[in-house]
Amino acid sequence: MSGEVLVYEEQIVREIHEVPREYWPNLFQIIRLFRESVVLKPAEASLRQGWQEAMMGQTRPVSELWEGIDAD
Repeated sequence: MSGEVLVYEEQIVREIHEVPREYWPNLFQIIRLFRESVVLKPAEASLRQGWQEAMMGQTRPVSELWEGIDAD
């Protein structure tokens, strides 16, 4: 492990220990959601999920996808 990574790991652990234990379940949930948002799924898994959603009718018209986006 590089020195820089070790420094970040130590800082993360220190921050966790500063949070009262009663809030650890919430903190864990935040960390898990963050990780899931930054880690890409393998292409095969993404395609499989998209196919399942399409087969179940969980789709939206393309026109709805652009709602609220101001693209001049």
